[in-house]
Amino acid sequence: MKKFLTREKIQYNAPVVVCILLIVFLFFLPTGYQEIYREAEQCVAQVLQTDESKIVDTGLVRSGEQRCTLAILNGRFKGQTVEGINMLNGSLEQDKIFAVGDRAQVVVSHDGDEILMTTMIDHDRMPSEFILLALFGIFLILFAGRTGVRALLCFVLTILAIWKLLVPFFLGGNNPIWVGIIFTLVLSVMTIALVYGFDRRCASATSGTFLGVLVACLLGILFTDLFKIHGAVMSSSESLLYAGYQDLNLTSIFMASIFIGASGALIDLSVDITSAVYEVVQKRPDISWKEATASGMNVGRAAMGTMTTTLLLAYSGGYIAMLMVFMAQGTPLVNMINYKYVAAEIVHTIVGSIGLVAVAPFTALCAGVLLTRVHRQPQEVEQASANEQSGEEVCAK
Repeated sequence: MKKFLTREKIQYNAPVVVCILLIVFLFFLPTGYQEIYREAEQCVAQVLQTDESKIVDTGLVRSGEQRCTLAILNGRFKGQTVEGINMLNGSLEQDKIFAVGDRAQVVVSHDGDEILMTTMIDHDRMPSEFILLALFGIFLILFAGRTGVRALLCFVLTILAIWKLLVPFFLGGNNPIWVGIIFTLVLSVMTIALVYGFDRRCASATSGTFLGVLVACLLGILFTDLFKIHGAVMSSSESLLYAGYQDLNLTSIFMASIFIGASGALIDLSVDITSAVYEVVQKRPDISWKEATASGMNVGRAAMGTMTTTLLLAYSGGYIAMLMVFMAQGTPLVNMINYKYVAAEIVHTIVGSIGLVAVAPFTALCAGVLLTRVHRQPQEVEQASANEQSGEEVCAK
């Protein structure tokens, strides 16, 4: 009994140890693309005064420059007062206006100890972002307990993996499809293992998720080609080409983004189905794999009705302004759905939804085969029965 419990605890807690080790490793792992300022230093400054006399207002558009008196708060020139320049390009999306008391991210160009020029980059949002992240962690742990801690570890691991592995691999010119598949597989294993531990449920949910990702991958490649969508449709992608990365295959990166974006919903659905099948098997240990699979399919059918809508809302939520423009301009629906960037979102949504539809039977089948006793070896069945009997005896005592 003690040996069985020890093995069970190891299976449940091992993912936490692995996740922490990966977080530490990724945190210190260099990306190879670190920003290097030559004769310049990035720091935080507080706005003491502003001068808008050189700003030209043309309707909603503002151009020219805003000059601000700044007190540098950190870094080599901490405590010094300098004049900063905030250039305005006439873009409401990109321009920013500073007010007295604001904190700003600035770059100080210098020659030795002499400050040559101070350029204002943007508002300093780091304190507010840390507060928001702390609130998220507190609420997650407060309401979910140990499971919340595991979810928070997975959240941090995902962020680091995207920034330290996925993005550098894409920039390095590696095949985006293969990189994306490996990335989603590893992340799926870790995410699901933090829920279940390294056991049969983890194997079941991971198998269903991965098969669903493969379906989304193949369909994404097929319909991106059929829709004649170029990867430059992604926001800021052209800037990569102008920054010296002309050899990047933007279309392949777009294809990879389709199944990477849908993988979170696929993991969610596979975990739901696996948990449902596991509960059924626990209540009915003698159930056959076919009956367990059928139960999983019933759960999957119920979940798919809402999960596909979830994907639609997730992808379309960021394009409300674009839809408003189409309606305000009286754009015909036929023209609208033929635009490249609208077609790209259609591919994202529909292919992701098909992946969800596919993951339900795959997960139900994997759970039915892996979690029922019918497919275990005789010694495993005897061991499980002995463990249950021992547990009942302990409870009785």
